[in-house]
Amino acid sequence: MTTIARIILREWKRIFTLPVHYWVLIVMPPLLFFLYAFIYQNQKADHLSMAVWDEDHSSVSRQMLFLLQQTETMSFTRTVNSLQELEQLIQRGEILGAVHFPRNMETDIKSRHPVNVVVYTNAAAVVPAKLIYKEAAQIIITAGSGVILQKFVKTGMNTDKAMALVQPIRLTPYMLYNPSYNYQQYLVPGLITVGLQMIIIMVGVLLLNYEKKTQTLQQLYIMARGSSSHIIIGKTIAHLCIAWLNFILITCIIFPVFGIGVAAATGKFFVFYTLLTLACLGIGQLVSALFSDTMLATDIALFYTSPAFVFSGFTFPRWAMPWYDQYYANVMPYTHFLDGFFKVYYMNLPLQYAMHEAGLLLLFIACTFSFTIILFQKQLNRLQIVAT
Repeated sequence: MTTIARIILREWKRIFTLPVHYWVLIVMPPLLFFLYAFIYQNQKADHLSMAVWDEDHSSVSRQMLFLLQQTETMSFTRTVNSLQELEQLIQRGEILGAVHFPRNMETDIKSRHPVNVVVYTNAAAVVPAKLIYKEAAQIIITAGSGVILQKFVKTGMNTDKAMALVQPIRLTPYMLYNPSYNYQQYLVPGLITVGLQMIIIMVGVLLLNYEKKTQTLQQLYIMARGSSSHIIIGKTIAHLCIAWLNFILITCIIFPVFGIGVAAATGKFFVFYTLLTLACLGIGQLVSALFSDTMLATDIALFYTSPAFVFSGFTFPRWAMPWYDQYYANVMPYTHFLDGFFKVYYMNLPLQYAMHEAGLLLLFIACTFSFTIILFQKQLNRLQIVAT
């Protein structure tokens, strides 16, 4: 224990004195976290620029436009008179969508004839397009039903009976876990954790072979009494403590300042955060033990970690990916962390619901650290032979 404690102290000194460590572990995380949080300061996409193409010019079309303007999502800034003009505005980026009211719309609605109101969206911007369609569809369908309802009521029909004829099935959407489509609440925690994964693995790659570059491996060998397990345990504990400091920064400063997160789930988040940190340190040190060339090891780690956010299923479901992409996703710890993170943090479920994901992260930790200790011990043994 005394040997490991000395290695921990030595590693802390290296973290705070070597630029390659303190820039990545101390300076960059706060800047990165605040940058992510500020990007989504507006929290959700609203007041999206829209155009109206009204060929009906009736009281119904004006009423529908009025209702559409009351939503936070859409802001009608332009009026167009043709499809060509509408497309040009979208191509120039001046609007994100438009609503087209056809000729004789009011007459057709009152006559119970089919009416085709068209909502144009720029699907290149996927989320705004879906938000526009969701709001517009709900209002247009409701407004159209309201016109028919008024017609039935004027004939003397009971309001409840008229409502049953106009809308025999009532749909009530209920959004769970991110009902307001808040970008800041949803994306920022994911971006912060995937950024930390990259940082920790990249630093983990330098923990062993960078000792050779700084010509301090012999000193470390003597301090550890030739034991690779002492070295790896000491370095891991030292970097785990730094990762916990970043956890405090995230949960006690970043999240409260920007109103992000679920305070009740902080303890469960800490458990998965620690498992992710250990898994990343294990992978980084394994790469470091496998490849003595620092540049090569760094390139391999960068290639391994870069697509983590895409393959994790955060923005696109993994089940919809090709099988080989799903396989690649499963060999990254962030994928299993994210599955557990969704359960215990966003849904605030008990830890028992994420035991499978925790078990997979523990498997990563056990395998990577075991192989690292064996491989690095062989390097230390060769170092001892050379020294003698």
